[in-house]
Amino acid sequence: MVDQQIAVPPDTGRLLFEIKKVIVGQDHLLERILVALLARGHLLVEGVPGLAKTLSVKTVAQAISGDFKRIQFTPDLVPADLVGTRIYNQRVGDFQTSLGPVFTNLLLADEINRAPAKVQSALLEVMQEHQVTIGRETHRVPDPFLVMATQNPIETEGTYALPEAQVDRFMMKVVVGYPTEMDEFVIVERMTGHLSPVVPVMTTDRLIALQREVDEVFVDPTLMEYVVRVASATRQPADYGIGDIAKYISYGASPRASINLVLGGRALAFLRGRRYVTGQDMQDLALDVLRHRIVLSFEALSDDVTADEIIKKVLNRIPAPTEPLQGHVALRA
Repeated sequence: MVDQQIAVPPDTGRLLFEIKKVIVGQDHLLERILVALLARGHLLVEGVPGLAKTLSVKTVAQAISGDFKRIQFTPDLVPADLVGTRIYNQRVGDFQTSLGPVFTNLLLADEINRAPAKVQSALLEVMQEHQVTIGRETHRVPDPFLVMATQNPIETEGTYALPEAQVDRFMMKVVVGYPTEMDEFVIVERMTGHLSPVVPVMTTDRLIALQREVDEVFVDPTLMEYVVRVASATRQPADYGIGDIAKYISYGASPRASINLVLGGRALAFLRGRRYVTGQDMQDLALDVLRHRIVLSFEALSDDVTADEIIKKVLNRIPAPTEPLQGHVALRA
């Protein structure tokens, strides 16, 4: 039986090295950012102020020599501020298209929940189809194209809940917590001293090549079945013997959750030096991929039940496949 181990790509190692020159700790967040980059997925980062959410995304963008745009979402934004609009040119007597900041490789949507729903909805088409329709013309955004958004969960004044259709387009939602005392000491020491500049270590062409390598990572059909069962259990929990959580769920995870869990699992396995995905990879990503796709009921809010608690009950109920899947890789080769 052949174990299809691979060396971790040096590109990702150098990328992490450059990021960690600025960012202290936050290993979970940085790993998920790399997963999103390799799996072509959009990322939503949630955490209280001062946890380096914006700085992490900005540092990653600086380490990749591609186009980077940042949009500070505010209540007075309009959709044209994001995607662009048609402007009348008096010199030529015709309308010309002015493209917005979404035409970039990495788009940072900072505090995305501070803009009203009509502005947030302007991102629906570009996040799913990588194109923008302005008037009668359709314009493709550059490849690769990734949206990384941040939001603050503790301030409700002047914020707007993200539409469910848009939330579902994010591959993962990562919740960032406070650093440890030792990490915070290093943060204070680093941020009050001389900060090393971030050097670009990866091109967009190399990122696209790595994305194609990730596409070749093997996912056993038993794992795909496991992923489908997990997503289905959030929609019909009674069918899986966990009917006690049904009252807490208004809507379960969509099929897009199953797709993104498989795509993210491939990227995570690749980062961990494997050409095949394991059940552990899927379990490690499950919370990040599923938590924002479960719409909680009023009973859940009144009983203080979170989406994470529901997902953990589902994962405990449905065991992940544990057979040595690398044997399937050898047979496939």
